[in-house]
Amino acid sequence: MSDSSTNQSGRNAKPFTVVIFGASGDLTRRKLVPALFGLWKEKSLPPDFEIIGFARREKTDESFREEMKEGTTKFSRLAPVSDSDWNEFSKHVSYHVGNFDDAASFRGLAERLGKLAKERGLEQQLFYLATAPEFFSPVMEELKKVNLVGHGLPSRVVIEKPFGHDYQSARTLVSDLQKCIDEESLYRIDHYLGKETVQNLLYFRFANSIYEPIWQRSMIDHVQITVAEKEGVGTRGGYYDGVGAMRDMVQNHLMQLLTITAMEPPGSLHSEAIRDEKVKVLRSIPTPKLEAVQHISVRAQYEGYRKADRVAPDSVTETYVALKLHIDNWRWAGVPFYLRTGKFLATRASEIVVVFKRPPMSLFKASEREYVHRNRLHIRLQPEEGIHLNFNAKVPGKSVMSAVDMDFRYKSKFGSYSPEAYERLLHDFIMGDSTLFTRADEVLEAWRLTDAIYAGWANAPVASYPEGSWGPVEADKLLAKDGNRWIDLGLR
Repeated sequence: MSDSSTNQSGRNAKPFTVVIFGASGDLTRRKLVPALFGLWKEKSLPPDFEIIGFARREKTDESFREEMKEGTTKFSRLAPVSDSDWNEFSKHVSYHVGNFDDAASFRGLAERLGKLAKERGLEQQLFYLATAPEFFSPVMEELKKVNLVGHGLPSRVVIEKPFGHDYQSARTLVSDLQKCIDEESLYRIDHYLGKETVQNLLYFRFANSIYEPIWQRSMIDHVQITVAEKEGVGTRGGYYDGVGAMRDMVQNHLMQLLTITAMEPPGSLHSEAIRDEKVKVLRSIPTPKLEAVQHISVRAQYEGYRKADRVAPDSVTETYVALKLHIDNWRWAGVPFYLRTGKFLATRASEIVVVFKRPPMSLFKASEREYVHRNRLHIRLQPEEGIHLNFNAKVPGKSVMSAVDMDFRYKSKFGSYSPEAYERLLHDFIMGDSTLFTRADEVLEAWRLTDAIYAGWANAPVASYPEGSWGPVEADKLLAKDGNRWIDLGLR
């Protein structure tokens, strides 16, 4: 894994050109160019590089730079952006007019990149597909025709999610793209993997010998993974109603958190060694049978979802999902992993909670009515990144126990600076480090599980929950059957 916390690390990268397809879209203005500006400002890019926006709208280099300046000024973590900094950075920003199905546009792009390589030494050619998924294959085919990508060529490509909408479409996409480029050169981005605390999970688990002996079934009762959103679908109802929480969040974000939490120690920090272990976790989760799905999952809508803009009045699209999964391997056999995500929940929070087993005998009471609490390890991804250990201690002056916390907060220890997720991922892409990007087999295994859940939901009712709550009562019952409850993320 590369270490983007070292500001000068990008100086070791070869001078590059990155072409952003779909450059007139919101992602480029809000995330990609502000992230590249942040890397440049932190001296994490090589001395010379070029950022080329590719889109069909007629623009000049200057008009494109003005749009990107507006977005960077508004969305960069380094705002306000000084005119002098932007003027220097924007010398590396330009625009290329072209349609995704126009061969002449790609021939012109190839000529332009060839000229940059010859005149400025920008021989490393990178491509970012910030487009709708239906354009992934057409763009790759055109790039291959003009020899900008291909088997054996050093160029690399990033594609955004969603990567397919089910197992079969994802498999077809894998096949189509692998006709154009080697798997090792294709980077599937999931911005959750760029979060500092997600990356720190690897260090937390494998750089601290005190945790590894207890990170298994004899010590851990269960694991809870929550990604909660406070807002509803807003103006994205037309898109969201065809996707739902399972495809939008569980298939990618929550599965990624699950694999990193549960993976075995890799043989090295090489990207393939880490990704191999993540895939093994997914392969160890049995495909749920149709009749079992209703017993291990809950799908629900928040009240009022069907009245949202461009949502079908009879929609059964889920805005909330809760799952109970088991990993059938030596480390985790019998340990349930509870996953939940939803919109319009009580707060915005992403957290992994590892709940340890109670001591074999209760010698102490937590209160007159309650025995010793189970120890918990909270790994918070947002809004305040940190790690919190909840354990038991004696209340002064009383013969009872109370749960107390040991807190580690990134901001308190390391200051306010923390690279934005896209900064980290773009830096790794430039450096050729694929650790935090998903591989084809990992994507397909996640879709295998997702498709099985949807098949089991075919004739099942959709529960409901009030806006601003923690979800439907059915989700509480899912854990109550095992004698567990959802951990209140507001408690420490």
